[in-house]
Amino acid sequence: MAIVLLPSVLAAEAGGSKRFEVDAPTAGAVLRALPIANLVFDEHGELRPLVNVYVDGTDVRHGDGLETPVRSDSQVRVVAAIAGG
Repeated sequence: MAIVLLPSVLAAEAGGSKRFEVDAPTAGAVLRALPIANLVFDEHGELRPLVNVYVDGTDVRHGDGLETPVRSDSQVRVVAAIAGG
């Protein structure tokens, strides 16, 4: 199963868990299996602009996007960017 790592801000919304194990074939399927999926995706099912996802250290936006393959030994890291002023 792939290991998913969440930042503290999202982990707080996931019951305090920062680490999940998910069995799914793509980055999108992994994210949809998380209890914070509604915070990661917008109302159209697209990845929110301030959410960055890395599979084995590579930003999914620089590859196959949400269709990026995830292996059973992959590490998926979700990083929530913070904006404001």
